[in-house]
Amino acid sequence: MATVQRKKASKKDFILLRASAMFREKGFSATSMRDLAEMVGIEAASLYNHIQSKAEILQEIIFRMANDCNVHLEELEQSKLSSIKKLESLIRFHVQMMINRCDDYTVMINEWMHLTEPYLTNFNIQRHQYVVKLEQIVAEGYQQKEVKGIAPYVVVLTILSSIRGLEFWHRSVEKITPQEIEDNMVNLLINGIKKN
Repeated sequence: MATVQRKKASKKDFILLRASAMFREKGFSATSMRDLAEMVGIEAASLYNHIQSKAEILQEIIFRMANDCNVHLEELEQSKLSSIKKLESLIRFHVQMMINRCDDYTVMINEWMHLTEPYLTNFNIQRHQYVVKLEQIVAEGYQQKEVKGIAPYVVVLTILSSIRGLEFWHRSVEKITPQEIEDNMVNLLINGIKKN
């Protein structure tokens, strides 16, 4: 029985992986269950043995990513790190997500508006709370004289927007290693906000 469950789970994970790639390339709206079945290599009707709907696939991808982001942030909030070190850790975390899980990350930031209710409202609340918590870290850094007097929202927007741009790195012919990308992003973004 456990073997059957594992096989079913691994097939579902494979479907989610393929769906994530298709949603990133074609967009959620332009991807059909038939397209996905062809990509996975099974009959469209067989997909429903693993997934109830395309909407469920999107929910799984987005909330799995959101959960990982929230867990990392909660761990940082509990840590004794300085604000600037927390921000550096957040940048590294998001850069690694964009490098190693680009399809899932891109789907989360580009396709979330296709969530159905109540998931859309839930995700919007989580997203807003996440940004507010990041702004609080920036504000604490300013109070501790670690961060320049830049509006926290602008800092957070700049960091997250810069990381989104890494989608182009995946398509680039430039030979920059993931570690170089991560280190350069950290240096650029942290030096832009760090108080000397």
